[in-house]
Amino acid sequence: MNAILVIAHAPLAHALRQCALHVFPDCGEHVSAIDVQPNMPPEETLATARIALDQFARSEAFTGVLVLTDIFGATPCNVAQKLVDGVKTRLITGVNLPMLLRSVSYRHEPLEALVSRAVTGGTQGVMQVAITAPQNQARRHNDQDKHDHQQ
Repeated sequence: MNAILVIAHAPLAHALRQCALHVFPDCGEHVSAIDVQPNMPPEETLATARIALDQFARSEAFTGVLVLTDIFGATPCNVAQKLVDGVKTRLITGVNLPMLLRSVSYRHEPLEALVSRAVTGGTQGVMQVAITAPQNQARRHNDQDKHDHQQ
């Protein structure tokens, strides 16, 4: 099984982890979060991230680690790039909640497949939603109940 490490600007990493725990209460030991504080030196973040990776590596339950960061080129991503080896650890930037939830759902798959699932979940989770018609469908004029789209 794979572990997931979220490294993002504070307080995003821990907020995403809390959301994942809300949906999947049993994923706590599989998902770690590191919030990069505004004035924290990158070396300190890197040291913290290495400790998190070492903890995953010591567990026989984990075969790989997927590292998720928020913005390409920013400190969290730059730190993560120094961590990952491309074999047992992989990096995706642009983390969002759909990406994290998809990652948690498929953490049992091989790391390469997990990366693909995570990217797909993240991109499919971003869409424009029409406000005039539910699910981008035109309203039929003979509808009696104006609130039938609400769940």
